[in-house]
Formats: sequence, structure tokens, C-alpha cells
Amino acid sequence: MGYLEGDWHDVIDVDSGDDDDDFYGGGNSDTPMSSMDSDEDCGFNSDSAPDYDFISNDSDDLLHSPQSQKNYTILKEEDIRCRQEDDITKVSTVLSVSREVASLLLRRYNWSVSTVHEEWFSDEERVRKAVGLLEEPIVQFSADEEVTCGICFDSYSFCEIRAAACGHPFCRACWQGYINNAINDGPGCVTLRCPDPSCNAAVGQNMIDDLVTREFKEKYRRYLVRSYIEDNRKIKWCPGPECECAVEFVVGSGNHDVTCNCSYGFCWNCTEDAHRPVDCETVAKWILKNNAESENTNWILAYTKPCPKCKRPIEKNHGCMHMTCRSPCGFEFCWLCLGSWREHGRGTGGYACNGFSVTKKEGAVDETERRREMARKSLERYTHYYERWAANQKSRLKALTDLHQMQTNHLVRLSEIQCQPETQLKFITDAWLQIVECRRVLKWTYAYGYYLPENLDTKRRFFEYLQGEAEVGLERLHQCAEKELETYLKAEKPSDDFNDFRTKLTGLTAVTRNYFENLVRALENGLADVDSVGTCSKTSSKGAAGSSKQKGNGKRKEGTKHDRSGKQKVRNSGS
Repeated sequence: MGYLEGDWHDVIDVDSGDDDDDFYGGGNSDTPMSSMDSDEDCGFNSDSAPDYDFISNDSDDLLHSPQSQKNYTILKEEDIRCRQEDDITKVSTVLSVSREVASLLLRRYNWSVSTVHEEWFSDEERVRKAVGLLEEPIVQFSADEEVTCGICFDSYSFCEIRAAACGHPFCRACWQGYINNAINDGPGCVTLRCPDPSCNAAVGQNMIDDLVTREFKEKYRRYLVRSYIEDNRKIKWCPGPECECAVEFVVGSGNHDVTCNCSYGFCWNCTEDAHRPVDCETVAKWILKNNAESENTNWILAYTKPCPKCKRPIEKNHGCMHMTCRSPCGFEFCWLCLGSWREHGRGTGGYACNGFSVTKKEGAVDETERRREMARKSLERYTHYYERWAANQKSRLKALTDLHQMQTNHLVRLSEIQCQPETQLKFITDAWLQIVECRRVLKWTYAYGYYLPENLDTKRRFFEYLQGEAEVGLERLHQCAEKELETYLKAEKPSDDFNDFRTKLTGLTAVTRNYFENLVRALENGLADVDSVGTCSKTSSKGAAGSSKQKGNGKRKEGTKHDRSGKQKVRNSGS
């Protein structure tokens, strides 16, 4: 697969249909892909050390996927609370304010410590006014006099009255009701203000903790934690079901696909399922198309005809051509020509629509028929891509189920049968994880193909060739991990060839990972190395990682040819 990383080997070689190169395996162009069925041909001969020359000289780079170099951090609830407390401490220390005030400032400026510092030192008075931090109370009253609550208007002694920094007096019961209602209303409680409509004074956490029950305190703290995530542009919640982790992302680091501790993979940018190599805009269009009513409209246009009288769409569900519209219309007509059925009896000389009219001979096709045909073709094209997209999604979900079953049940059983510790069976889990990832990538390549412009014929055929090779290679890995493994799970004693199976599955996992990683990079680059006439660009980086080495007769073929079927073929001249 080195051709995808460097200059595509500057080769798109087309041979006759007899010579199908092992494009997926990569290394030897003289080895057809079908020959990899045997362990020996795959380089999986137990009598010798594994030979993965078709992968790369640097096996460490391959076995440790670039995705392992994470550009994100998974945060559990305790991690979030610790970060939140650390940020409050930083602001409190630098600005010499209480932790309560520091928390209010951070909430105002979306938990950005640097922004708080900049705004505070730029104009402290303006910041205090915006946040509701008053240096002196607006209302003052003596401790010896009774005070009237501003909500219930009852009189209370000084010790029964509570007030925020503004000094507006309210009784304890009214404060509790006010705060409890605010917490029940949702996350807005973290920016609570004085109950007096004319006052902007902030209500801090200390006052809330002093007045409400433990249940409401916990609710408030949860909202406080949520605000730390939801107001922070660098952190987002994992959208996985019942997951309470958050993901901190290094903004501007490129790849947005992340995988949470709950094993849910998603795009940090749009929070949809992870969708490399397709961009977020294409995913949004694809999801909208899948959910839109437009496809229903296309189906109606393609597979129904309007009643000539009432224009209601009718689907033909019987064999004869005699159609009768439902009540109250009841019009009888011919399905073929939409003419009245009265004109199709013996009294009118037989069928009136069996002859080919002059207007049709001359190409004067009815506009409705033209629209119907266009809708039919559009629907068929969409159905082609959607069915394969959905099939790979279904296969991926099944693989996830199989992976879970493998981790919880089968590995223990296999360890007992083969007399090997579970740590030495990690290669099986790695294979299943790779299958899940590759199914996800393959699924989204169909959305990529749907939106690939039809006028780019060479690029489309090249993309479909790469996609087809990915399908073949992934099926080979999936079958090995699913079918061949069953033999060892059903065995009653250690198998002599289990180590051969280990070598084969490990090799297939590595090859598949390498192919798909390079495929993703190539598609994200828009297959830029394929020019308008179908040859590979010579201006691509010759020194890129994974540059090719000569194999076979050492000659590199250039240019584009086609076999008799017109299929563009690619020869991989080294990895």
C-alpha cells in the first residue's frame, strides 16, 4: 500500500483480465490475490519466520497505528471536577479573590482562565458589573430592627433574613423556594441572580450550599460540572449511550475521530459517528438524505403512475393492465398508456396502445415520462449506495457483538483449550477491533462514492477499484477471525497448528490496517494524485513515508491502459 502514501508508485498499470495483481497484499505484482488462500502463499508458513515484505520494512510503524497517537484526552467525572477546581484555584490566586468569586468569573467567560485574566486586568470595573460582583451592598439594614422579606412581605428578625452581596433582604423560606425552582428549571441555575427584578447581583455557591438540601446541592454541582464541559470550546461530552465521559480535543490537530473509554467512536467536530474518510459536510448531507422525504417522492415518481382523472398516484399490484382507481374516483384505465379502458375493448378494435406512435419514434417523449425515468435512475443509484452503506453498518454492529462475546467468553475457553494464557491471545482481540474499524471506514466510502462527481470517470473507476480491493481484503480478515477461529473454539485439546493460525491472523490484521489507513489518507486527499486523463501525478512527494521499493523485474510501468471490459487496473510495484 505504499503507493497511497507516496506517489501511488506513479503507476496505473492495466494488464489483460488474466493478470489480476495482488493490489491489496501489495508486495509482489506477480502474485494474484487469489493465491493468498494458502498459508504458504500468504507468508504464513509455520516452517519459516513470517515474511511481511509486502507490508513495509518498518513493522513497528504498522503494528502501532497512527490513530494510537491520540490528539485528545478522555475525562471522567472526577477528572472534570479536578480540572474545574484547579482552574478556580488559578484564578483565585492570581486575582486575589475568593474561590466563590473566581468560580463566577470563570462561568461568565466559559471557563477560560486566560480570558478571565485578560478581561480582569483590562477593565476590572466592567467585569465586576457584567458578572454581578458588587463591592458594596445596595441595601443596608440594622441588626436590631425587623426586616420585611421582599417576596412574601412578612417581617422577620435579622437572623432569619438572607441576602446576596446587594443586600436585598429575603427570608430563608423564600430563598429556598427561589433557588430550588431555579435548579429544577435546569442549567441556568449556575448563573443565578438576586430575586429582585432590578438587581444584577450574582448568587454564589456558598449561599446555595447554605440554603438548600443535599439533593439540590448535588443537582447544582452536576450542572456546574456540565457548564465546565458545555461552555468550553475544547471539550465535549461523549455522545455514546449512558456514557458520562468527556473528550478534550487538541483544536487544529487534524483528524477529528475520537474513541471514548466506552468504545464509542465519534467525530469531535460534528459529534456524529466517526466517519473518516468523509468530511462532516458530506455526512450531514448523507444523513439528511437518508431521513428526508425526498426519497419517498422519488419512489412514488419511479414506481407509480397518476390516475388520468384524479391524478392520485397508483401502484400496480396485479398482473393485468386493467386499472381501477379507488372510490370516489373509480376511473378505469390502461396501465401502459393511461388511456380510458373503454378504448381497449373489442368494440374499439382492440388495444389502442400496442402500436409505437410516430411522436415516440421521433423522440418526443412526454415530460412526465422523462421525469419518471430520471427519478427511477436517481432512486436506483441512491439505493445501490445506501444498501451497501447499511450492510456494512449492520456487519460492524455484528462484529461489535462478536468482539464483546470474544472478550467475555471465548477467550477464556480458548485459553483453557489451547493451554495458553489470555495475554497471548490478544492478537484475536486486535483482529476484531480492526474489523470493526474497517467496517466503519468501508461504510463511509459508499457515502463518499455517492457524492463523487459522475463526470470524473477516471477518478471514479480508480476509487471503485480501491474500494473493491478493500472489500476483498476485509472479507478475508473477517472470515479468518470468524470462521477459522471456530475450529479452535470447538477443539477438545490443543491444536498443533494454532501457532500457524496466530501468524496468519496477525499478518492479515497488519495488512488490512495498513491498506485502510493509506486508503483513508488518499480519499481525504481527494485522490489528488489521479489527474484528469487517468495517469498518476509525477509531482507528488517522492520521499514520503512508505515510498516504494522495486520488486519483480525491477521495472516500473507508467501510464493507463484498460482491459477488454474497460476496467482500470493498478499494479503495486512495492510497498
